[in-house]
Amino acid sequence: MTPDFDTLARQIIGAAEGASRYLVALAGPPGAGKSYRSDQLCDAINQYLPGQAGLVPMDGYHFDNAVLGEQQVPVKGAPHTFDVEGLRCDLERIRQGIHPVAVPVFDRPLDLARAGGRLITLEQRIVIVEGNYLLLDRSPWRELRPLFDWTLFIDVDDVVLIERLVNRWLEMGQDRAGALARTHRKDMLNAQLVKSCCLSPDQRWR
Repeated sequence: MTPDFDTLARQIIGAAEGASRYLVALAGPPGAGKSYRSDQLCDAINQYLPGQAGLVPMDGYHFDNAVLGEQQVPVKGAPHTFDVEGLRCDLERIRQGIHPVAVPVFDRPLDLARAGGRLITLEQRIVIVEGNYLLLDRSPWRELRPLFDWTLFIDVDDVVLIERLVNRWLEMGQDRAGALARTHRKDMLNAQLVKSCCLSPDQRWR
């Protein structure tokens, strides 16, 4: 199913009616377009409910390279290279809705997370959380599932993912050989894991 942003926004708004906080997980493999689509979906909701939608990117919870060490930096982006417990704690605070919550944001060109890069305010009662592993059926990731009111999985064919991922690495300064290596030896391995070991979403977005 491929609903447009407006249809999906109205669907979420209807489901969130009366809720003081409503959390939506938007998951999918690397290169699926999660960042773009989550931004557009958040904007679409805010067109109807100004200031009531916020966005939490999972990538902000990457462990820093200094924490990962030389052996783990090459596989950065794999499930074990994220602070899942930190994400869980922040999502619980967001659900409680007692105070604004500052969340980290990943700076891809600098390859690091910026602490407190975004603020989820009390007015933002609909919160979209986007990331690769939000529906991964492995501990500790599966323990996040009860925190989400509604889940959405972006499904994209591998051939499209590969093209997007190669272009992403090229734009970041990799040569063709390096871009292909990073795509096939890292990103697509993570993509296959996401696709094959996913909890059933409430809706698939193809």
